[in-house]
Amino acid sequence: MTQDNYYTSKMDIAGSHNKTYIIALDIGTTTLRAHVYDTQTNIVGAGSKKIELLYPKTGWVEMDPGVLWQQVQDVIKEAIAAANLKVSDIACMGITTQRGTFITWDRDSHKPFHNFITWQDLRGSDYVKQWNESITLKSFNAGAKLLHGVSRQKRFLAAAVLKFQAMQVSMRLLWVLNNNLEMRRRLNEQRVQFGTLDTWLLWKFTEEKLWCTEISCASSTGMFDPFVVEWSNIVNMLLGIPLHMLPPIKDTCTEFCRISKGIFGAEIPITSVIADQQGAMFGQCCFNVGDVKCTLGTGTFLDLNTGNKPHASIAGLYPIVGWKIGNEIVYIAEGRASDTGPAIDWLRSIDMYDDLNELSRVAESVPDSGGVYFVNSFNGLQAPINDDKACSGILGLNPSTSKAQIVRALLENISFRFKLLYETALTETRIPLSHIRADGGVSNNDFIMQLIADITNQSIERPCHTDMTSLGAAFLAGLTIGIWKDKEELLALRVVGKKFRANNNRWHQYKTVIQDWERAMKRCMFWYKEDK
Repeated sequence: MTQDNYYTSKMDIAGSHNKTYIIALDIGTTTLRAHVYDTQTNIVGAGSKKIELLYPKTGWVEMDPGVLWQQVQDVIKEAIAAANLKVSDIACMGITTQRGTFITWDRDSHKPFHNFITWQDLRGSDYVKQWNESITLKSFNAGAKLLHGVSRQKRFLAAAVLKFQAMQVSMRLLWVLNNNLEMRRRLNEQRVQFGTLDTWLLWKFTEEKLWCTEISCASSTGMFDPFVVEWSNIVNMLLGIPLHMLPPIKDTCTEFCRISKGIFGAEIPITSVIADQQGAMFGQCCFNVGDVKCTLGTGTFLDLNTGNKPHASIAGLYPIVGWKIGNEIVYIAEGRASDTGPAIDWLRSIDMYDDLNELSRVAESVPDSGGVYFVNSFNGLQAPINDDKACSGILGLNPSTSKAQIVRALLENISFRFKLLYETALTETRIPLSHIRADGGVSNNDFIMQLIADITNQSIERPCHTDMTSLGAAFLAGLTIGIWKDKEELLALRVVGKKFRANNNRWHQYKTVIQDWERAMKRCMFWYKEDK
């Protein structure tokens, strides 16, 4: 089936409406949102709730599934009401969710064994350390390296440098398997069902009937093999995670289900599901090999479209599935740096600013940082440094250091970390990179955007609305039912709010500054003797 035929052969659910509306549900790290879009991608109604996080123990971060389910229903009703629409006016729904957050429940009683364990949760960190230093994993890496030397297959190269990460599901799930005795007993009876947020939402929207996950969400768990496009037999066998507890995997664009009429009073077809970073990538229309998306939010993410082949990285770029539509599958090489948003919040907590919009003005009020360098490592340094024992630090303070210089140093740090990710992607993939498309709340800071453009020598496009995850889910949902017939129509709808062009002169000004910042970063590495 051709790509165009895939879109046009779908039942045109939208055809029964004089005007067509799509709702996108976005469960982020801190906020739950619903946006109602028209066919020109105008937001005609919206609703939002702050996600209620629980901290039962130090390092544990959870969500109550009952509370979250009520919030999901409330925010959808709020968005539809704000648009002055009825539920029956909604043609379809797209869902996008934070990654790495999961829950397990009893197949028969449907009772959860625990709260949602979020991606920020650190209870699996000891397992990460133990496994990454284990003879078992080192032997596995060595065997894969040998196989790569013989076969030259990229799948074995990826396995040769495999390391587990705390934000992936695998280590936290392993912790639950080892510490929840009731769950362990049910597991032996094959009564345990696992789900990330997308799986659980589909389960709830169908009144606990549909159990499945979407491919981009599955690929972000650390338990999926992108080279064979299925749950990883090897990794799950290595960890002792039985495949029978993992849900079937579906494509990104398909009619997953219809929301049961009893929930909102009318059925709504759910026609797309996608993980948040991949959703933002699609919302930015990064459809071609070499397209780059930079999300500056809770963390800094660089996502590079690598086409129909996953990238095997040795520097920490992670190969994930972007989306699968019909016969088309798109892969992404992803690098991240944690704590971008928390660093900005930290500035506010120590009264460095009152209004987020004033940060650029404060940074630009001084010509430079006065030799001050900020290293943001609240949760370690990720790719390409990959040091979870690094500490945060402010180096170069002196009696004359001003508040503006500290603010500038922190904003420069965010730009410098993106540059490291960008250079890693450029060097490792050898794919010619196009201009950068930026989104996320922190991308509204013009100082950071202009500096990234200058030090990467790339232009940056920022859309009018920087919440691209919801738009990506809406695009995909609409494609499934024929609201838009192909990606060319989506490209025509894309609106650039502001473009930042590279100033080559600033690179010469910053070359030494970046070198000194890298020297400061090395001072902060391997600070903690044990994992934080």
